Amino acid sequence: MWSEDALARLRDSRARWQRSFDASAAQGQREEPFVTQSSTPVPPLVTPLDLEDHDPQREGFPGQAPYTRGIHPTMYRGKLWTMRQYAGFASAEESNARYHQLLKAGQTGLSVAFDLPTQIGLDPDDPRSLGEVGKTGVSIAHAGDMQRLLHGLPLGEVSTSMTINAPASVLLSYYVVAGERQGVPSAELEGTVQNDILKEYMARGTYIFPPGPSMRLTVDLMQWCAEHVPKWNTISISGYHIREAGCTAAQELAFTLADGIAYAQAAQERGLGVDSFAPRLSFFFNAHNDLFEEVAKFRAARRMWARIMTERFQAKDPRSRLCRFHVQTAGSSLTAQEPENNVVRVAVQALAAVLGGAQSLHTNAMDEALALPTQKAARIALRTQQVIAQESGAPNVVDPAGGSYYLEWMTDQLEEEAWELIGRIDGMGGMLRAIERGWPQREIQASAYRWQREVEDGERVVVGVNRYQTEEARAPELHRIGKDLEGKLVAQLHAHRAARDGHASERALRALRSAAEGDANLLPPILTAARAGCTTGETCNAMREVFGEYQAPADV
Repeated sequence: MWSEDALARLRDSRARWQRSFDASAAQGQREEPFVTQSSTPVPPLVTPLDLEDHDPQREGFPGQAPYTRGIHPTMYRGKLWTMRQYAGFASAEESNARYHQLLKAGQTGLSVAFDLPTQIGLDPDDPRSLGEVGKTGVSIAHAGDMQRLLHGLPLGEVSTSMTINAPASVLLSYYVVAGERQGVPSAELEGTVQNDILKEYMARGTYIFPPGPSMRLTVDLMQWCAEHVPKWNTISISGYHIREAGCTAAQELAFTLADGIAYAQAAQERGLGVDSFAPRLSFFFNAHNDLFEEVAKFRAARRMWARIMTERFQAKDPRSRLCRFHVQTAGSSLTAQEPENNVVRVAVQALAAVLGGAQSLHTNAMDEALALPTQKAARIALRTQQVIAQESGAPNVVDPAGGSYYLEWMTDQLEEEAWELIGRIDGMGGMLRAIERGWPQREIQASAYRWQREVEDGERVVVGVNRYQTEEARAPELHRIGKDLEGKLVAQLHAHRAARDGHASERALRALRSAAEGDANLLPPILTAARAGCTTGETCNAMREVFGEYQAPADV
């Protein structure tokens, strides 16, 4: 791109600037270490001299392989990202009311948060659910709960994302039943289940079964949906929770894509052609505070996934090579101290997602370090997206940050580091084997420890926490879950069991256990159990009896 004469002149100019910079720096500069959020050293200036091996032609144009600049030719000039605010708490009825409020305020897609018992396949009356029912999300114990959760929402028109993993097949079955009861066939349903069990073993911990049966269920869902729910994204391969656990941007990139490789390989081993499932794969990334590092991460993810699909899996369908992703702003960056500061943090993170070309976005509420969001805080979070969309000008140009010397340098740096990590995972036999050895878990823990130590030592500034603190201790108004909720939901569950056809539910559970002992796809018997009124706990327990429960190694 640059002639030798132009590069020579640029080297002379840079040398003169460097002398001036060194002289000024010798007289004193800021004390903070000049590193990214992930501790990558940042040069004081990036020029074309740092990008001599960077070929702009390799990037193509938006909508062209390797999709560094975006997966669509028009990006947000054609259609804005989906504003998919994550919400769910207490009962199905209360969460349903919040969804209607968010849609009225301009949200364009649903995103469901489930409580901890639902996430690990327990019913509200299970002793292990005590104190957790409806706290971190909505409690869904059977298909009737799902029907109430979605009451008045046109399932044939709205897309729904469900953050559910170990029991993803069970919750998707409830969604299919809710659609049937609305008169919407499964072929018309649109949405996503996270269904990413590998990151649960690495970072989040809401697993039920050992890795082998869990991967079977993951691929069962992918295979069944390809035929029966073709508009559904059957897996959202998630780096978000890995980053929340404390990993770096490069680790988030590498571990997420390595998980994607593992799922694609498992699907191929089942006999699925790559182009039959890869177009419905999607990703879920974190947006943290370092604006340029995050934008670079998203661009590198697209470029790397296109290469993985092309070179490793020989995908022919261009849609198979697209890294489509949802972004959520970083919950771990939110502070309980001075929660109003979180509005600014979220705005920066959301801008990174938009500049990075996300397909959908959730913006966290300012009070989430303290409690579930209040209605006001949730509205401010949504308005943050709307201001970026309608007032910032950022969506008006395709890939507006592309071509920045610093951004292109950072994209190359992250990609290089991520490929190195993927190479190490390949050397262990793939991500499933690496997880069984505890290697990614230990890598994440080491990064999290380093970050926390830097914050506590004051090397890493967190505004309002370890610098610029105030004495003000005014507590904001918080969202509270009613004390009688758990008893109410347990009573509803008991009434449901009493009203259903007990013989039909028992037959369905026996059939599920029998299918789990063989190698048939488990979605059909799980769906039969959902239609028969079987509960989340009963359905998962039928599989627990066959598969057992996973116990994490003591050293990770």
